[in-house]
Amino acid sequence: MNVPILKVDGLTVYQGNYLALRDVSFELFSGTDTAIVGPNGAGKSTLVKAILDLLPRNAGTVEIFGYPITKLGNLRHGLGYMPQNFIFDRSFPISVGELIGLGWTNEVKQQKAKATNLLFSRIWKQNREKTVAVTEALRRTGVYHLRHQPIGTLSGGQLKRVLLAYCLVMPRKLLILDEAFAGVDMQGAADFYVLLNELKQEEGWTILQVSHDIDMVSRHCDRVLCLNQTVVCTGQPEFALSPENLLATYGPGFSRYHHHHN
Repeated sequence: MNVPILKVDGLTVYQGNYLALRDVSFELFSGTDTAIVGPNGAGKSTLVKAILDLLPRNAGTVEIFGYPITKLGNLRHGLGYMPQNFIFDRSFPISVGELIGLGWTNEVKQQKAKATNLLFSRIWKQNREKTVAVTEALRRTGVYHLRHQPIGTLSGGQLKRVLLAYCLVMPRKLLILDEAFAGVDMQGAADFYVLLNELKQEEGWTILQVSHDIDMVSRHCDRVLCLNQTVVCTGQPEFALSPENLLATYGPGFSRYHHHHN
């Protein structure tokens, strides 16, 4: 039986007296790249935060890797998340390499060492594995040259790549991105999409991403979920992004913008 990577069933979320999400249900299967699209206020970011258990759910269930989100335990390491806004103190003295290192976790359960030399050998091995993992993540996302640079000095596009490296430093099965391209120019977003697709193929990631860019979604994602408080439709881009479905999702007056690529 093909167990979905992510299963959302009957999800309803109130924010105060406001109904943000109503009876949202969908599934993601391994290796897919699904975009959530919809107008401002449609509940896209609310849906992501409810999936990650960052917001309380009034009704419905969320399962990741076949387990309730609240019972993932160590399986949570297989989940990567890139928020829309990565808010931090830009004066905080941490380098890019050090930040990526924080994403590395030794998955092997530690047992009490019987001898001091065995303990030091294990620590040395773990530090070496961490160094290799961090270096590889930085290289594959194109930011190795920034490894000693303070994170407070990064541009928006550089920071997005560093956060992707943070997700890459450990094996992941599901990557969730909430407006990952916010604050990035058109060419930077296009380059990021290409990189994301390459890593998806290499790592076998399943991706769920919130996006406002219909053109980019149609080019790079294999499934689309149209959301406006509830699921309007879901399917392949040619179906979900049809004029009829976009009208039902966004309402009259919506204009689809097409990028022009050389």
